[in-house]
Amino acid sequence: MTKTHRTRWSAAVAAAIALVPAGAVAGDAYDAAPRVHLSTRTIDFGDASGAAAVTITNAGDATLRIFGVRAIEEGFVKRVEAAAGNPAGEPVRPVFSVDGVPDALEPGQSASFTVQFAPPKDSRQRQWFGALQILTNDASLPATSSDAGGDAHVAAVRLQAGGSWLYRHVLVLMTFIPLLGMFVLMFLPKGRDDLVRWTTLAFVSVPLVLAVYVWRQFDPSIGLADGNWGLQFVAHTTWIESFNIEFFFGVDGISILMVLLTALVSFIACISSWTISKHVRGYMMMFLLLETGMMGTFVALDFFLFYVFWEVMLLPMYFLIGIWGGPRKEYAAIKFFLYTLAGSVLMLLALIALYYTSGDPGVALAHGQPLALIDGTPTAHTFDLMKMAHLNDYAAAGPILGVKFTHIVWIALFIGFAIKVPMFPFHTWLPDAHVEAPTAISVILAGVLLKMGTYGMFRMNYAILPDATVWAAGAIAMFGVINILYGAFCAFAQTDLKKMVAYSSVSHMGFVLLGMAAFTSQGLSGAMMQMFNHGTITSMLFLLVGVIYDRAHTRDINAFGGVASKMPVYAAFFGFAFMASLGLPGLSGFIGEALVFLGAFNRYQLLVILAATGVVVTAAYHLWAMQRIMLGQFNTKWSEALRQDLTKRELLMLVPLAVIVFVLGFYPMPALNLIHTGLADLRDIVLSVAG
Repeated sequence: MTKTHRTRWSAAVAAAIALVPAGAVAGDAYDAAPRVHLSTRTIDFGDASGAAAVTITNAGDATLRIFGVRAIEEGFVKRVEAAAGNPAGEPVRPVFSVDGVPDALEPGQSASFTVQFAPPKDSRQRQWFGALQILTNDASLPATSSDAGGDAHVAAVRLQAGGSWLYRHVLVLMTFIPLLGMFVLMFLPKGRDDLVRWTTLAFVSVPLVLAVYVWRQFDPSIGLADGNWGLQFVAHTTWIESFNIEFFFGVDGISILMVLLTALVSFIACISSWTISKHVRGYMMMFLLLETGMMGTFVALDFFLFYVFWEVMLLPMYFLIGIWGGPRKEYAAIKFFLYTLAGSVLMLLALIALYYTSGDPGVALAHGQPLALIDGTPTAHTFDLMKMAHLNDYAAAGPILGVKFTHIVWIALFIGFAIKVPMFPFHTWLPDAHVEAPTAISVILAGVLLKMGTYGMFRMNYAILPDATVWAAGAIAMFGVINILYGAFCAFAQTDLKKMVAYSSVSHMGFVLLGMAAFTSQGLSGAMMQMFNHGTITSMLFLLVGVIYDRAHTRDINAFGGVASKMPVYAAFFGFAFMASLGLPGLSGFIGEALVFLGAFNRYQLLVILAATGVVVTAAYHLWAMQRIMLGQFNTKWSEALRQDLTKRELLMLVPLAVIVFVLGFYPMPALNLIHTGLADLRDIVLSVAG
């Protein structure tokens, strides 16, 4: 820059300064303001009770006024209610408390206060989450969503305690290790299909091992009254804070069996995928992405995060059917995609409605706990499923298009989940998807994906909209019986073994709907047990269909005969799985159906009687198919194809499932104990509005 240019710039700057009032330059007219600076934004107390110091500094140039401090505990509301209902018991006190907070700080002044953590005596809960909301006059901070403290602005400190590193992160590892495996597969050498298979199996094995840890560490006695919403293995932090979206993982009695089932079925389906020879790397990458989507769906407790995993699951399933499926794979894949996407759109609309209604006056419950993110930042609305369920009463919301809010949102959610169940009349995508999908994908489809529908009903429809659930109970039961009968009669008419098993899934999932509509302990437990047991039994059935199809390249029931004489081990597993599927006492298929009938009979006597006829039809089509395939004279056409009985790999797939089916058939208490407290809390929520 030349000397002339510098002179011109100096003159311009001087002229601009001259236009500014002198007092402003000197600072006389400057609006002084306080600024909060905290020594920490997060306090982790570890496993032991104790105290921590927080230093607050006024980094501004005006007096910082502190109107008070709120200590928020996640899930504290239900602990208080439990104590209020039992006055003779020990009073429930907050686990987080504060002492020594100053009233005001001059510019540059600092002060320290103490935060204490002391879990309730004999507490069963292992994790605690909370936050401090320091109410100040610092206008640069978020305004409080409560009228407490007037126009106060909040400086927040996140609080957490309890749980080892693995306990806190096990669900994160179970969900994202398969996703990590997908990226690892991208860098493996070309032409090394066996290496791809074994690498995939390694990454699928890790969630299974961690699932054993979750099973052993899960405390079935922990419920809502114990704090932290009755959740365990919680990983909770902010994700997209500007949109109030959080990363929130956890399990309770509603989801624990589904998490275990997903890990088990994914491992077995990976072994079944060993026969895939076309684009092995691409197949295994989609498989690992699918497991991440499924696991995330069952552990996500932020509605937005749940929806992300729900959609993530859709994409790999579309490609796994559309690329590696049968002759009509494109048609089946597109049909699956469109049906599921239609349900997702309805779910998205319900999500938006619930979000923008949460926290509204009249909807937010007066528990003295304002809506906030996990770090204490106040929010007007929330995606947190726990806060939606326990800090909001959506029955008080205004109507939508003249229809009661909870009714229209409940219907949107229910249809979105019913498509996945699948419930009549939204079921037509399922037989096509099953018939065209590879064996391993059929196993996952029947073993896990169908359960997402009924799980979603438990988690969303029942917990968040209990009044609408009571209103629609009769329709749920009716559709359940329609599923039972319609699926059974359709299965009876099939000559394709795989399509018969597919329609049997429609029938068996009807028992889940019937049990859910009963609102009894037996009915809800039977529904959840049916979800798990159907997952293990139907996985066996599709694996057995795949075994014989790999050898004979046909699934025509009438084309076989006398297979038991050539493949006795296969015939034993085939008969075992069929007996479990038809509900033979002593095997796990009987437990769920029996509990559903016990729980639903007093409320829906006629419907239960009709459903019982479905059991007869179910036994008939199973026995008739087994007779045509296994008994009679052997069809010599298959002498060469069926000369080999089950291989070691096939036994490795079938034996674990058979053991679970057998053990839970005689002694179902290990599974029932896991779900009892969670379902009891859910039942109390529904019955609290049933009157």
